[in-house]
Amino acid sequence: MPRVWDKFITDKDRAVYAGTGYGARTGYGARPAVLVVDVNYNFTGDRDMPIVESIKTWRNSCGDAGWAAIPPTQRLLAAARDRQIPVFFSTGIDSRPDLFDQGGWAFKNSRSRESLPVVRPQTAVRGNDIVREIAPQPHEILIEKIKPSAFHGTPLLGYLIDLGIDTLIVTGTTTSGCVRASVLDAFSQNYKITIVEDCTFDRFESSHAINLFDMHCKYCDVMPLDDVTAYFDTLERGLYANRIAFPPAAVPVPA
Repeated sequence: MPRVWDKFITDKDRAVYAGTGYGARTGYGARPAVLVVDVNYNFTGDRDMPIVESIKTWRNSCGDAGWAAIPPTQRLLAAARDRQIPVFFSTGIDSRPDLFDQGGWAFKNSRSRESLPVVRPQTAVRGNDIVREIAPQPHEILIEKIKPSAFHGTPLLGYLIDLGIDTLIVTGTTTSGCVRASVLDAFSQNYKITIVEDCTFDRFESSHAINLFDMHCKYCDVMPLDDVTAYFDTLERGLYANRIAFPPAAVPVPA
């Protein structure tokens, strides 16, 4: 199966990869949850446009790469919701006027002050809002964070422990930043992790590909959407019904 990283990997890299034993398949567990990392307007812009245009207004935007990931993410969420699998979303918080709460973020980008709500573009959306097309449902949980990992300084781990989760299905952005940080923290807690390649994106094509390759080698499985939805189909529906008030299943309309 062709992989997104193939064109970036050298022959020497392939030889080392083949000889080290890295890249073994972790596989899925029995109790999954989905984690959608930071798919908000700050990282997509308020509309689908080329990244070089989008970043003029939304400095962190991944532009068209972000919008390309929305339809497959909708498919993933539909499959998870059909099986009543918990879905967690993460997003950032609005910064203080003095940027004190941004910490290192304020040091590494010359446009950091554009994150302040008072200078956001006059659009119909707030930067940290999850993109409307994949918005959380009332029973799903939104994790607000201030650092790259969805685990750092948040209640996410406690929620996963409470639900008896053993597998995380991770999507979102950026592959090299918040997705990677969240995956490494989940790996450190011994979760089985799968990144859904179709639903993950970054502003830099090379960084996206190389980080997927590296994480697939050492920390998780990077799999296509169809493989993940096929896994969902093997699960009993309602594994978490005693803990989460899922909405009633849709009733098919007679033909």
